[in-house]
Amino acid sequence: MLEQTQDNEEIIARVAALDIGKAEVMCCVRVPDEARPGKRLQEVRPYSTMTRSLLVLADRLAGLGVTRVVMESTSDYWKPVFYLLEAHGFETWLVNARDVKHLPGRPKTDRLDAVWLCKVAERQMIRPSFVPPSPIRRLRDLTRYRRDLVEVCTAEKQRVEKLLEDAQIKLSVVVSDIFGVSGRAMLAALVAGERDPKVLAQLARTSMRRKIGRLEEAFTGFFTDHHAFLLSTMLARVDAGIADVARVDAAIEELIAPFATAVDQLDEITGVGRTAAQVAIAEIGLDMARFPTPGHLCSWAKFAPGVSESAGKKKGKAAAGHGNPYLARILGEAAVSASRTNTFLGERYRRIARRSGAKKAIVAVGRSILVIMWHLLSDPNARFRDLGADYFVQHTNTQRKVRNHISQLAALGYRVTLEPAA
Repeated sequence: MLEQTQDNEEIIARVAALDIGKAEVMCCVRVPDEARPGKRLQEVRPYSTMTRSLLVLADRLAGLGVTRVVMESTSDYWKPVFYLLEAHGFETWLVNARDVKHLPGRPKTDRLDAVWLCKVAERQMIRPSFVPPSPIRRLRDLTRYRRDLVEVCTAEKQRVEKLLEDAQIKLSVVVSDIFGVSGRAMLAALVAGERDPKVLAQLARTSMRRKIGRLEEAFTGFFTDHHAFLLSTMLARVDAGIADVARVDAAIEELIAPFATAVDQLDEITGVGRTAAQVAIAEIGLDMARFPTPGHLCSWAKFAPGVSESAGKKKGKAAAGHGNPYLARILGEAAVSASRTNTFLGERYRRIARRSGAKKAIVAVGRSILVIMWHLLSDPNARFRDLGADYFVQHTNTQRKVRNHISQLAALGYRVTLEPAA
């Protein structure tokens, strides 16, 4: 039986494709031949990636009546070209290089790659990648840079701990956070020239004063002026990094102010804080029309198992693949945080972890959080409501068992019809 498909076989009449490099853009334009109906005209020309040359490219495309411009996501070189053409009103598509990869047996040059991309694009055999609007892009730049700064600070703190180990100062054995108030006071004293373990131990504050005896033992080492010089340099870099993070945080708060309602919505989700909510909005945006269903969003984020089947047999391990690393990181952190709570998500984590392990449980709960985000962002008036840790106890799986049993019977050739309850 023939079924109607959702494919649109219409040929894009006026289309351009760009093969982008660092210094040069190869542009292929294909338009209808007015003199010969059914035929196409083609132009392939190189352009410099300098701004003036790109403006000439934009004028040429506008003069030819091009409506859609397609380009591969080549490093970061696509960004200035994409943004410039987008500002000139073109329908710009960024496509995954895997969708138009070089075929064996076909010669490969920049010119031929541009022609091939243009032919594939005019027949609509590719799909665009998700590129958020300008306000979300600016927010994304800040949230990603904040993550980079935090990683730099963390790396410098680890160097400090390695330096103390080199000097036989075992502070990290006694103190869980050597960069707390007490720890920073002790490190500052070491830099200032203090070497007496008893004096250094007396700098402990509040509950840490119960460990003064162990602190005296920890500070008995071989800390020299050489170590003091390195430590002072490292601490200065840590302080500078923390100050940079604070400035970026302030810029993010200012930029995300128009989206405060969405941030508050996501902040209500178990395990998700304001920072995670900001990153989620920066990575997936606010317009969920781009993702028709929660499944589309999970598939884009690679929080859905892959499908690889040949000759009726499934291949591989149905791995999710590599998606957006920034989004995956905050979903994983939120899942771990939710796993420690007595909530629906916490119980879901524990049920899956018992039979499949912690890693799969984190992915599963991360997917659940992503689905919740989709529903909240799709409806500005929606609010998160926890189903409770006893959800799985109160809601039996009777209906699921019935459906599975019917499926098994259908696979054996039986026809089962459920009669409505009286």
